[in-house]
Amino acid sequence: MSPTPPSHVEVDDTPVIDDDGDSSLGTCPSTASTSLHSSVQKYEWKHGRRYHSYQSGSYNFPNDEREQDRLDLIHHVFFRLLSDKLFLAPIDPNENLRILDIGTGTGLWAIHLGDEFPHAAEIIGNDLSPIQPQWCPPNVRFVIDDVELDWAEQAKYDYIHVRYMAGGIKDWPRLVAQIYAGLKPGGWVEFQETANTLYSQDGSLTKENAMVKMMDGLMEACEKIGRTLDPAPSIEGWVKDAGFEKVGVRRFPLPIGAWPKDARLKEVGTLMGVNFTEGVEAFTAALFGDVLGWSKEEVSVLNASVRNAVKKGDAHAIFDFLVVTAQKPK
Repeated sequence: MSPTPPSHVEVDDTPVIDDDGDSSLGTCPSTASTSLHSSVQKYEWKHGRRYHSYQSGSYNFPNDEREQDRLDLIHHVFFRLLSDKLFLAPIDPNENLRILDIGTGTGLWAIHLGDEFPHAAEIIGNDLSPIQPQWCPPNVRFVIDDVELDWAEQAKYDYIHVRYMAGGIKDWPRLVAQIYAGLKPGGWVEFQETANTLYSQDGSLTKENAMVKMMDGLMEACEKIGRTLDPAPSIEGWVKDAGFEKVGVRRFPLPIGAWPKDARLKEVGTLMGVNFTEGVEAFTAALFGDVLGWSKEEVSVLNASVRNAVKKGDAHAIFDFLVVTAQKPK
């Protein structure tokens, strides 16, 4: 049964912040073309953080262990927000499906799927960075490549999953067209992205709030480099333009902080608060410093203000989390 998103997030008047199963694991194959191998294994260091070097500049966030921990936290946030579901498309991976996870990051979604659906034929995680684990379910493997280049692989997929790619794609309509071409007739695609304009339902979040200022700056910087931070509102139109059918859009409120009364939303909100307080440095370092030209001192002040705003907890900030599913005609 699909999760039902609440229309209103009730505020808990007394919020309190409270300080996986075994799987059959095998060596996890990770492939890159011979010409790419040396470059994908190298990294760039800037702002005291590690960044990918292959297709440098395509992704303006770190890939070091601190960032990997944050990405794993975000995986748990989205999983819990969708009532412990990895996808909402009407598929059964155990029906020998061939699956692609675009922008797999640490590979946790692909590994989680492989654990839950051992009869899926193959689950391939694609990313620019070779940061995936060496051990994973036997039906999971990873490919290090740029998904925005021409897709050379001829074999088609039954399901393609795209999540948390805001700020990382130059040409979304072209990517959607490649996804369409890469699916078998009757195959499904699913996008999971936050609409990255913060708001509150009770007027408690104002434009002066540091969280809003950070998001506004990130959006401005990503527009400058031609990689929108807010693709979510446009995805429905892009998939329709590409020829997909049975397009469905579901919207889930994603709170920042422990203020919601609902237990599940309190949990994900608490983790999103951690995402902001622990991740703000990763968000702002390259985009504010290198793209917007802010000084280190200005960025540090903003980061501290964001952390303080989250910890204060009086602004009931929400993102909308959009899940868009669509089917290629049979």
